[in-house]
Amino acid sequence: MKAMKNYQFWFCTGSQDLYGDECLRKVAEHSAKMVEGLNASGALPFEIVPKPTLIDQASIRRTFNEANNDENCAGVITWMHTFSPAKMWIIGLQEYHKPLCHLHTQFNEEIPYDTIDMDFMNENQSAHGDREYGHIASRMGIERKIIVGHWMDAKVWKELADWMRTAIGVMESSHVRVCRVGDNMNNVAVTEGDKVEAQIKFGWEIDHYNINDAVDVVKEVTDGEVAALMEEYDSKYEMLYEGRDPEEFRRHVAVQARIEIGLERFLEAGDYHAIVTHFGMLGGMQQLPGLAIQRLMEKGYGFGAEGDWKTAAMVRLMKIMTSGQKDAKGTSFLEDYTYNFVPGKEGILQAHMLEVCPTIADGPIGIKVKPLSMGNREDPARLVFTSKTGSGVACSLVDLGNRFRLIINAVDCKKCEKPMPALPVATAFWTPQPSLAVGAQAWILAGGAHHTAFSYDLSVEQMVDWAACMGIESVVIDQNTEIRSLKNELKWNSMYYLLNK
Repeated sequence: MKAMKNYQFWFCTGSQDLYGDECLRKVAEHSAKMVEGLNASGALPFEIVPKPTLIDQASIRRTFNEANNDENCAGVITWMHTFSPAKMWIIGLQEYHKPLCHLHTQFNEEIPYDTIDMDFMNENQSAHGDREYGHIASRMGIERKIIVGHWMDAKVWKELADWMRTAIGVMESSHVRVCRVGDNMNNVAVTEGDKVEAQIKFGWEIDHYNINDAVDVVKEVTDGEVAALMEEYDSKYEMLYEGRDPEEFRRHVAVQARIEIGLERFLEAGDYHAIVTHFGMLGGMQQLPGLAIQRLMEKGYGFGAEGDWKTAAMVRLMKIMTSGQKDAKGTSFLEDYTYNFVPGKEGILQAHMLEVCPTIADGPIGIKVKPLSMGNREDPARLVFTSKTGSGVACSLVDLGNRFRLIINAVDCKKCEKPMPALPVATAFWTPQPSLAVGAQAWILAGGAHHTAFSYDLSVEQMVDWAACMGIESVVIDQNTEIRSLKNELKWNSMYYLLNK
């Protein structure tokens, strides 16, 4: 699996030379202390690198272009310590093309009531300087994240950390390569889309191979490699024989082990980060990849079923955005299956035929071997479990013909009221906000798919910020959603994108 770069974020302080060298010395001193304090907070997932104070057009332009060209720089954090005339920022902002954060803060938390004088006022005027800078960014239509608060406030740390992860999702988008070893399911609309436009908009490379190209690599896996992986399965999972002959059961599991090793090699050889399959296009594959795909997702690969390359890419990006996150609860491909309409217990059962990522599992994970009516192959092995509880986001990227839309639904994951012993797949159960009735209606009105890229570890705001950075429409469904207002929003959005083609 291709490792993520060792990203950093640059801290750029704006000022000017009107108040002399002593003022600029203090500006640099304050900036250095702020960066040191932010890095020492332990709350940020990536390092902040201080840059010299920017006081003219030439230094701003040079710094922003250096940021563009530095592969390890994932974004720039700007702060105006003093008044920084905004016209000198224009060319730099025009040429800059990475994520941008405007940290609207100041060095001191409290007004120094007993000592404040005009020298202090002139040297500490972020409330002034940030508005000047903010004006030009708005006039130019520059997409940026604005974070307001004192730099030592834990809330600011959290917002900054979340933005950093969103910025990583933006940066990594241009590196995503999706391998299709099965095409879009015949006659299905929502999983299709314009692959050329996706590469223009997101940077995604979406390639296709005959399934037997991957089968050839699977066949090259040795029995010794399969045996070693089977030992790992035995150490991590419970074999749920359920009356099947153990030897016959394990032969089925070993097929998935061989597929896992082979598919991973196939993806690594092509430098791919996401994969789609289709149960109707299996070629020489003995089983529909189930356990194998679940394990690949656990390793960080994106996945989409029935040729759903958009969801595969989104799962990959959301896994990257949550990589290394403390106490992460998991990210997975999921599908809406069936409803529970019992009053007070409403929700949607989420699952798929086989492929749900074990990162979202709560408690022990078992392996089952069961028949699958689709695919016309032998009984596939799959990991079975129930998901964690808690809040999460379910996202659907759809192609509306003239634009992409990211639908983002805040959901509340719960435990099913009763066990489902006859259901041989991993499951999640959630109630969409603000309710099943409103949430489902809103999702359908927005054109949401039946497949979702789901995560416990990302917020609605992070996904909205990602969509904004990518220049696409986002539609949020949460506690504040009202159908009448949503219908108007969708109409207004349509007019906006029609006028801004």
